[in-house]
Amino acid sequence: MNRIIIIIFCFFSLSVWAQKETVKIQTSAPCLDMPCCKDIIEEEMQFTRGVTAVSLDIPSAVLTVTFKTKKTNIDKLRKAISLLGYTADDVKADKKAHDKLPLCCQHIEFEE
Repeated sequence: MNRIIIIIFCFFSLSVWAQKETVKIQTSAPCLDMPCCKDIIEEEMQFTRGVTAVSLDIPSAVLTVTFKTKKTNIDKLRKAISLLGYTADDVKADKKAHDKLPLCCQHIEFEE
């Protein structure tokens, strides 16, 4: 009986610890004809701490991200997207990262 209680306790502890959230982030990915931006964002975001799933809808440029709430948060995700060279909601794209993107992915006029 004690083993069953311990197993149940462990199961609930793990499910609480591994809570996930899914968010939608508006990006500035301009590639509507080619999957260039989609490949860059999805590939790089897969390696972001806590991210478990990522998908960019090309026509709307909306990135859907599922992440573990204990490992990261939406602000860190926006910052990670910015460091890839894309705007993420209200977080501006990092200029250096943006300038390194393929020409088809560059779109923002940075004020000098």
